[in-house]
Amino acid sequence: MLIKQIVLAAATLTALSAPSLAADPNFCAEYARDAVRQVEVNMATPGCFRGFDARWNRDYGVHYGWCLGASYEAANGERALRAHRLRECRLGY
Repeated sequence: MLIKQIVLAAATLTALSAPSLAADPNFCAEYARDAVRQVEVNMATPGCFRGFDARWNRDYGVHYGWCLGASYEAANGERALRAHRLRECRLGY
């Protein structure tokens, strides 16, 4: 739990401190498709699914809308955090 909080805090600080532009619609469409795919994998993997929140949401529109106002760094950070969580749960952490 502490590691998850540290990773989330680091991603948040990076996103808030990085001077960057909001992501474009094409990038966000890809980001949202990837996010939904990661959520589906999470739900289908025994021991992974922990419930829905903003990061783990099956709604494409939630991810797309968030991405449009986010920096590329923040969106890539979210994608990486979901990928990290999927690796952890597949390994039983």
